[in-house]
Amino acid sequence: MRYLDVVKAERIRIYDVARMAGVSVATASKALNDTGRMTEETRARVKETAASLGFRPNAMARALTSQRSFTIGLLTNDTYGRFTLPVMAGINEALIDQGVSVFLCGIEDDAALGKIHVDAMLDKQVDGIIATGKRIDRRLPVDLSNLPVPVVYAFTQGPDDAVTLVSDDALGGRLATEHLLDLGRRNLVHITGPESFASVSARATAFRTLAGAGASVLHGPWSEAWGHEAIARLWSGSDVPDGIFCGNDQIARGVVDALRERGVSVPEEVSVIGFDNWEIVSAATRPPLTTIDMNLKELGREAGRLILELAEGKPVEPGIRTLPCKLVVRQSCGSEIFAAQAQGWVTHEA
Repeated sequence: MRYLDVVKAERIRIYDVARMAGVSVATASKALNDTGRMTEETRARVKETAASLGFRPNAMARALTSQRSFTIGLLTNDTYGRFTLPVMAGINEALIDQGVSVFLCGIEDDAALGKIHVDAMLDKQVDGIIATGKRIDRRLPVDLSNLPVPVVYAFTQGPDDAVTLVSDDALGGRLATEHLLDLGRRNLVHITGPESFASVSARATAFRTLAGAGASVLHGPWSEAWGHEAIARLWSGSDVPDGIFCGNDQIARGVVDALRERGVSVPEEVSVIGFDNWEIVSAATRPPLTTIDMNLKELGREAGRLILELAEGKPVEPGIRTLPCKLVVRQSCGSEIFAAQAQGWVTHEA
């Protein structure tokens, strides 16, 4: 049996990589960790050999050498996953190439459960914790201050001296309103969620700034039923809108369905735009919704990048970092080719 067949029958060790590449174990280790002095040809040969053998560094040995566990804790009260899942997808993309795993814990809104999970993360010696939630103006029901590991907050409220990542709701509101105005819609209405949400306030302010201080903003729950109810209110009067900006995609689907039931054509008579780009809702609506994407996956990538820098002891400036939203164009607004596409804020989808 060839040597390569023998080593493949067992776990590949760095000794095997060194022997096949014709270098010492020390050189192989340095080449794989991008340290030490050697020719680029040698470094490349060692890496190619490791890849061909399917070599994976021993996690325990790696941890002992670097004094890190190469795991990150992800703590969330968004157990439904609407916001956490795309954030986690971005975190995984940022960490996987660094050999770092994510340890996810859902805490509901239970402070005692939150403490249990934080203690478990610390027992597992995670290199850091990313906290994420359901809204940007509420903290998780667990104290994450004074922990022995760094913490990054993503789509949840963090303390003033923390690193916090949020989506730019004001920009999203502007993009939605500008899109409706660029399409020639002039009688605009914003149907959105509860006034108590900071994101609702930011989007509504942006909407009024562009649509006019007298433009109507209707507040209600985050539901399709509220979209139906809002249309019933609006169509009970004589001044009906020709453009509707909705606070989320669920409200927007309720609006579109309610308009169709009244014989009002979308987008010919009324343009409708949502917010969130929750594809199981926005892409399934008929017609598919033009909407605002909060870039939660990119927010997760940035959170992953920053927690790694903090875990490695690199300086990271604290404060709130606001990531841009983007407009995703489908068919619910009508003529969808407009000048803002050149600004790079727009994505077109079938």
